[in-house]
Amino acid sequence: MSVDSVLPLTADAEEIKFVPPVPETMDDLGLSQSMVEQMILKTLYFRGDSSGRLLASSMGLNFSVIGPLIEAMKRQHLLMAKSSLGIGDISSTFALTEAARELTREYMESNSYVGRIPVPLEQYTVGVKMQRNRADWLSKDMLTNAFKHMVVNEATMSHLGPAVNAGKSFLIYGQPGNGKTYLAEGLFNIESDPIYVPFAIEYQGQIIQLFDPNYHTRLDEDNFEVSAFHRDLDFDGRWFRCKRPFIMSGGELALEMLDLSFNPASKIYDAPFQLKANNGIYLIDDFGRQKVTPAEVLNRWIVPMERRIDFLTFRTGGKAQVPFECFLVFSTNLRPEQLGDEAFLRRIQYKMFVRSPEVTEFIKIFKRFCESQKIECDDPTIEEYIDKKYMRSGKRFRRCQARDVITHAIDLIRFERKPYKLTFDVLSHAFDMTFISEEYET
Repeated sequence: MSVDSVLPLTADAEEIKFVPPVPETMDDLGLSQSMVEQMILKTLYFRGDSSGRLLASSMGLNFSVIGPLIEAMKRQHLLMAKSSLGIGDISSTFALTEAARELTREYMESNSYVGRIPVPLEQYTVGVKMQRNRADWLSKDMLTNAFKHMVVNEATMSHLGPAVNAGKSFLIYGQPGNGKTYLAEGLFNIESDPIYVPFAIEYQGQIIQLFDPNYHTRLDEDNFEVSAFHRDLDFDGRWFRCKRPFIMSGGELALEMLDLSFNPASKIYDAPFQLKANNGIYLIDDFGRQKVTPAEVLNRWIVPMERRIDFLTFRTGGKAQVPFECFLVFSTNLRPEQLGDEAFLRRIQYKMFVRSPEVTEFIKIFKRFCESQKIECDDPTIEEYIDKKYMRSGKRFRRCQARDVITHAIDLIRFERKPYKLTFDVLSHAFDMTFISEEYET
């Protein structure tokens, strides 16, 4: 039962819901018998004596898959059964022989990976492609619901919608403080089907750890019971059912962080951000502020953006072709012409300029933040504050200003033991603490 036979990539593949099928035989794993044998030995080496059931479950498998191999390893005097509940090898407690311990130490010279059996890159690629969003997956109501916690005008929504629905590259630019990052983060709130992410993937004997609890939020619980029996898995236990990931890099991003990272202790690789972000969103914040030039960053994405594939390099110099199915978003405070010329920027499919709010929108943002902090501020106070602090001075509105000033105002109220209410005097004081004064003694 190969994955390809269960999940053919047809023209209408996007209509098929992907669920990784439960492996029934060793062949279904797509791995060499030697690799599975090494995993069994290393698991027992690190875990100690273990029942057949717990051994299989720790590798994300049903015992029936590795049962024949366990029998063969017993005949080879690599494993010994120490005890049993009388219901076959699934309940037997297995231990390594001395010869097996010596062999395991040799295997660990290659790598010391233990855990879920890796998924072959070929099977992973099929899974990622099958989990693409449909061409019409996003509706206006879904987008509105995702941003209900924010004040977002209709023009912004009309720009966001087609870009997010297409899932192609997207540049968000504008003045600092207008919520570009906050807007991009709001995309994570869009309701979407969960995805399946393997714990690790394998290519030509090399292991890449893919699942990262920092970015992948699990929605499933292991289906294995604590008793000597367990119910059948609903899907391949080498995969986790997760929310679609949202990953963000900022000015710290370096090009080497977009390639495989080798761990000299375990001798396995950690997946780069874009691989972990497959079937989700990858935001490059502060685009243009990295140590490398915008051209170098964007050139890294030319092939992935155009062909939906990426090439990763092992320390041996070998390369692996992997799927690139994340929604790549760039956010910058710089003017587009500071990033590159027209031909350069044309490689990014969608662009959106985030304008500063008008006074009516600013008031909505101000009131919304007051509500979130449960603090009262009447309309005359807001009008006086805007007139004296913005209109008379010509200061431009920014979306972050209401949050910053009100937060400082609340800090002031608490420090001075004032009533929990915003007055003009409190707001004026908070305003002066928030912004750099134009007056400076020389």
